[in-house]
Amino acid sequence: MDLESFYEIDRTAEFILSRNFARVALQFPDDLLKDSTKVVRALRTKLASLRASSGEENRGDHDVGLFVMADITFGSCCVDEVGASHINADCVIHYGHTCLTPTSTLPAFFVFGKAPINVSTCVNNLLHTASTAGQPVMVLFGLEYAYAMLDVRKAVLEALLSYESQAELEIQFSDVVCSVLDPSGKSGDSCGITELVGVSHANDAVGVQSITRHSTGGLVWNVPQGRKVEEYSMFWIGSENAAFANLVLTFNGCEIVRYDATEDRLVTDLSQQRKILKRRYFLVEKAKDANIVGILVGTLGVAGYLHMIHQMKELVTGAGKKAYILAMGRPNPAKLANFPECDVFIYVSCAQTALLDSKEFLAPVITPFEAMIAFKSGSQWTGEYVMEFRDLIKLSPEEVRKPSEEARFSFLQGGYVEDQNLDGLDEEDYEGDLALARAAEKALSLRDRCPNSVVKGMAKSGAEFLAARTYHGLDMDSYSSSPEPFIVGRTGKASGYEDEKSREKD
Repeated sequence: MDLESFYEIDRTAEFILSRNFARVALQFPDDLLKDSTKVVRALRTKLASLRASSGEENRGDHDVGLFVMADITFGSCCVDEVGASHINADCVIHYGHTCLTPTSTLPAFFVFGKAPINVSTCVNNLLHTASTAGQPVMVLFGLEYAYAMLDVRKAVLEALLSYESQAELEIQFSDVVCSVLDPSGKSGDSCGITELVGVSHANDAVGVQSITRHSTGGLVWNVPQGRKVEEYSMFWIGSENAAFANLVLTFNGCEIVRYDATEDRLVTDLSQQRKILKRRYFLVEKAKDANIVGILVGTLGVAGYLHMIHQMKELVTGAGKKAYILAMGRPNPAKLANFPECDVFIYVSCAQTALLDSKEFLAPVITPFEAMIAFKSGSQWTGEYVMEFRDLIKLSPEEVRKPSEEARFSFLQGGYVEDQNLDGLDEEDYEGDLALARAAEKALSLRDRCPNSVVKGMAKSGAEFLAARTYHGLDMDSYSSSPEPFIVGRTGKASGYEDEKSREKD
């Protein structure tokens, strides 16, 4: 496939000119960055061609600035509004895999790409699945195959009309929500925040008046009234990526098969994906025993992220835990190891980057939905799983699990425990240079009064943890306001500094 077709140069140039954007940010994932310079040259050529055909003079003040963004602040599937704001961009052109999460301020245009697929083989596997499933089949796909779905639909319709034995088969197709996001909602063909969550394109196979809408990974589909989504078999076209993992978790009550277009085969064994749900349940139980919780900022562009961060803080503090908000870009074990006082982390991000494999982390990383199960009053795991934090309903104060209500059985401790209320340990109530020492003293006195804590020997606040550490950083005199002279440190290699005496034996 040629470059102009793969990156949709014509449609992108028309979008830029139709909205008179002057500064455009081009966001590439790491695997497509090698084509960035070619895409920029092709876009410039196409923009000049469209202007010439429309009779517009090629003046300097009409030139469109194209800026390539490579180092993404968070996940590459989300629109990097932070990076785009550094160049005062008017919009973002997003290339490659995306979660289609709503943006906060900037309009975004998405180019999904076009992965190769054998349509005839895909249709044959789909018809075989539908004939053996014994229930309706819902077809979902990776966005890189969206361009081929029209051909797949036509082939399926022709097959159903040709063979009478397959006339009773019910096959429905999901639709892409949209290819343009505009938070202002001014553009007629774009999707605003409310549209992305609730509006879908009507499916031809659905001939009823009342429907229930479902969405995942940028796809949306309708379920007729009186029918549950569990009554469908899911047929996924694409690779085993984050979008597919979200599908398996969110619709874990459905039969799911995957057609691997790359290897041209049908995959029915999803045992590895099913194990993920068991591990997430274990992390929820571990979060219940936590004293100090870190809230990780995993996005600065997804609509509603700030509201969810504040909601998580209210949830954690209402349950008697200490909460700290941390912003560090994409988390990794080395970054989170700098905060060993945190027993668990809540990762507020888009649905396709929320599931972190925290086996190598010192503390588990959970999603906002899992945090609500851990800290919400009377909550139980029902098997339902929500990936989108925007779908979570704000809790009222009486719904938050209070630590003093009753004893709780801890599966990790193997018995009943009582959670300690740490609401009084708020360092913000103190002012001056002795705030840290006073907070630590108050935390230590609380531990003396409550020896039977959830986890004995664990700190109840960051201040207490810092007070117990043997290393507190550089020894600096914070009371002196006058400038101090520079101190020359050691020189040489760490294995043997120049001022060190030789330890070689004779």
